[in-house]
Amino acid sequence: MRRNNKSFTLAELLISAIIMGVALTMILVVYANCCSLEEAGRNLIVATSHADFVMEDIRNTNFSNISTNVNSGNWNWNSTNITSAQLTPLNNETITTQASGTNPLDVTVTVTWRDSQQKNRTKVLETLISG
Repeated sequence: MRRNNKSFTLAELLISAIIMGVALTMILVVYANCCSLEEAGRNLIVATSHADFVMEDIRNTNFSNISTNVNSGNWNWNSTNITSAQLTPLNNETITTQASGTNPLDVTVTVTWRDSQQKNRTKVLETLISG
């Protein structure tokens, strides 16, 4: 009698299960990294828009008052100020400003926040404003 060998052996099934497990694990790791990168990119865009908002507010101020207002902390914000400006704050977000020079005035806006991995992140915008 001749045997019909059309089935899988236990060893073949175990090897295919291991290969599938490794492949699924790699897919999950890539997915988790993509989610983390997406969040980091979104936060960077939000921080840039907040810095741009402050920069526009500074630009719309009388040139002779910019340096005084920056140095007195008029544009140094915490999460409460950001919410009152109808912006959605990032985690522990603060905005600080600095000005140096005379004409042109070197203005720097720094946005700092804490990401989901509890690391401090920073976005800095710098421009020259002349009167």
